[in-house]
Formats: sequence, C-alpha cells, structure tokens
Amino acid sequence: MPKSYTELYFPILLQAVIAMGLAAGLLTVSYLLGKKVRNRVKDMPYESGIVPTGDARHRFSVKFYLVGMLFILFDIEAIFLYPWVVVYRDLSRNGSLFGFYEMLTFVILILSGFFYIWKKGALDWGEPTARPGRK
Repeated sequence: MPKSYTELYFPILLQAVIAMGLAAGLLTVSYLLGKKVRNRVKDMPYESGIVPTGDARHRFSVKFYLVGMLFILFDIEAIFLYPWVVVYRDLSRNGSLFGFYEMLTFVILILSGFFYIWKKGALDWGEPTARPGRK
C-alpha cells in the first residue's frame, strides 16, 4: 500500500509526462522530416473533392445556433435522468415514493420548458406567419 500521495499519484504523473513527450516528439519528427512543398494548390482548403467557390464567411440564421443550444440543454437534462434510473430500486426499497415524485417534478419542469420554447416558436423553421392581433 502506498504511504504518501507522491507514491499514490506518481504513476498518473508518469503516464501524463510520457503521453505529452510522445506527442511532442511525434510532432517534432513530423515537422523535421516532412516535405515542405508550398504552392497555390496545396494552400487551398479541401472540400471533399469539390472546388471551393465563393466566400466561406457567409452568415447563418440565428435559428441554427438556437436549436444547437436547445439540443445541448435538453441533452444534458436527459443525462441527469440516468443516475436516477440506476438508483431507483434503492430509493424505493422501503416503499417510499420520494424518488419517484422527485423525478416526476424534474420531468414536469423539463416538459414545461419544452412546451414554452415550442409555444414561442423556437422550433419553427418555416416562414414567419402573422399572428392574430399582430401586424
């Protein structure tokens, strides 16, 4: 049994040093031995064999970013359900439904957030339509 933190964490430190040294060494060898041919064709971006046309810096709709953020938000909330499923039997062994009601409250909050963004139109991709009473 290791006697100190130094002995306990030395293998982890050694592995990290070896990994960083190996990565740095491989990059250095690649830089030193690799061909250094630079021309117009080599400097062009590779787009899956398609010749690039136009400027790559065009604007995207904010809805792309909004849907991305909403996906991450609901994905993380779904991850919080997993530990509850794992320990559900232990929570309900003595007949208590506390764990069930606790997770039911969590799911209701998630669904209320989902219905809110649905009602606000964050998931609509079509053309905006005029709502009654608005111009």
